[in-house]
Amino acid sequence: MIKLGRLWRDTVAMTTLDHKTEPGRQNGSIVWKNLSKYVSIFLVLALSGIILLLRNIHTLEKLNCQTVSTLYQVQSSIHSAFTPDGSSLLYHNHSYCVHLGQEPLPKEAQEERYLLESIAWPEAPPRDTPLRQTSDPAHSQFTILSAGGGREWRVGDQLEALVHMHDFQGHPKRHGGDFLLARLHSPELGAGVAGQVFDHRNGLYSAMFPLLWEGSARVEVTLVHPSEAVAVLRRLREERPDRVFFKSLFRSGFLSETTMCNLCLPANQQPLCNYTDAHTGEPWYCYKPKMLGCDTRINHAKGGYQKHLLTNKEALLFQSGVNIKVPIRASGSDRVVVQPEEKDKPDVDSSSGRVVPSGFYFQGSWQALGGVAVRQFNDSSAITQCLKGKVVSMYGDSTARQWFEYLNAFVPELKEFSLRSPKNVGPFMAVDSTHNILLRYRCHGPPIRFSTVVASEMRYVANELDGLAGGPDTVVVISIWAHFSTFPVEVYIRRLRHIRRAVVRLLDRAPGTLVVMRSANLQALDSEVSLYNSDWFSAQLDSVLRAMFRGLDVLLVDAWEMTLAHHLPHALHPPPVIVKNMMDTILSYICPVRSKRASGDWWRRRVRG
Repeated sequence: MIKLGRLWRDTVAMTTLDHKTEPGRQNGSIVWKNLSKYVSIFLVLALSGIILLLRNIHTLEKLNCQTVSTLYQVQSSIHSAFTPDGSSLLYHNHSYCVHLGQEPLPKEAQEERYLLESIAWPEAPPRDTPLRQTSDPAHSQFTILSAGGGREWRVGDQLEALVHMHDFQGHPKRHGGDFLLARLHSPELGAGVAGQVFDHRNGLYSAMFPLLWEGSARVEVTLVHPSEAVAVLRRLREERPDRVFFKSLFRSGFLSETTMCNLCLPANQQPLCNYTDAHTGEPWYCYKPKMLGCDTRINHAKGGYQKHLLTNKEALLFQSGVNIKVPIRASGSDRVVVQPEEKDKPDVDSSSGRVVPSGFYFQGSWQALGGVAVRQFNDSSAITQCLKGKVVSMYGDSTARQWFEYLNAFVPELKEFSLRSPKNVGPFMAVDSTHNILLRYRCHGPPIRFSTVVASEMRYVANELDGLAGGPDTVVVISIWAHFSTFPVEVYIRRLRHIRRAVVRLLDRAPGTLVVMRSANLQALDSEVSLYNSDWFSAQLDSVLRAMFRGLDVLLVDAWEMTLAHHLPHALHPPPVIVKNMMDTILSYICPVRSKRASGDWWRRRVRG
């Protein structure tokens, strides 16, 4: 551009000189001839400059989240190569992550200590334990204990299976801490119930089952993780909250930058943008762009998953088909035959050690053992009549969105109103104007691992609840758990604390509001998924959620037991048949029908308390 300016000045000067020294038509024609020659050159150079500028702008726009994410992963790989045992130098202490946000009240701090103690896991064996001395499902076994006195098993009895854990050398384990799942099922009857596992902390475990139906029933016990793997998961949860990372795009005009974001970022690395929520105090940070301000943030997205988290020895503890969700065989028969309930049998006190599940499957349908009877909403007209005049607001992760999608697809009268939201992200809204039904879904605030969420649409559930009028025609459904598995449990407790406060405020101003909480569910695991979304993480969060909302006027959809008791493989997003049973449960809450002999009444009469 400087050369072009000089060229133009030389041309003007020459023109002026020609006018002064040789006036006349001949001189003028010479001037215009010289001028036209330089103007052509000027236009060519100017056009080239414009094309170059446009190409640079296009290149800058192409520097998107994916490019920066790739660069970040390369940087992380280089960093981990120089980090002993793959551990992070930045996240060796999670205290600054846990204690961000609003200070809990003394009573809440006491509750937090109680919650952490209630989910405390047995102490782990030494970290350098060789694989051959760790729990091996192939060498372990379980035995169904007899009913006692040589009598037959009957409906209403409680069955116990004793699990003996052994290592890869066949030696009995002498400590607890293995993560086991158990269920009792009958494929031919479409029946199943979740078992409860008790750790005796000496290598023995008791799997307890209520007998709820007549006929054949088969015991199934599964090792999800050996105790040595659980110890690794505990370490990752406390020391590596960065193992899922996030990013945001910042843009102003033609300039854009992408930086990394998370719930807790080391402040000594580079300047931070603080997006802590003004109402709840929920913290969220992004690294400040080098050339843009913090107020230019456009969106939020999952950045990816950190790799190289384990040492070679630790990686042996996470092998599909070897020690991740592997069945344990029975030493004898794994089946029992259950006879009809004994007549005139006295009721059993619930304090006598009996396990009482939330429900069970029979003929493929979920039968609740508490609360209202679960109806079968097999046609859309029944759902429409149930939801007539209702506003149903769903908040949370993709497992809540799955319920929105189910209703929107199954009920033809519901018409989705386009909000031009990204697919699988939302917010979404569906309306049935004839029956005055409004159905809404909105994802919860960060951390959330969705592809791309517009920054203005990231809202915290507590704030959304505070904006509801509530009332007898309002239904609130909340599912929030899956995106908190990589953080210390204190982070999840803090989030639920804010939601619980908002729920209490909502029920105080509008007592008729129906609030439904969804529990966590089981999912498919492999060696990689286990490090981020293990069922062990989910089980711990699920225990916290149940404890924190116990005693409130809030209903629970027990997705944990509904996925454990079912015969279909576990999945983060349960298959349609399970989703239908979940929706039948919610709709039964909304439109209860009291009957003289509701589902599960006989069991509630048998077990008092």
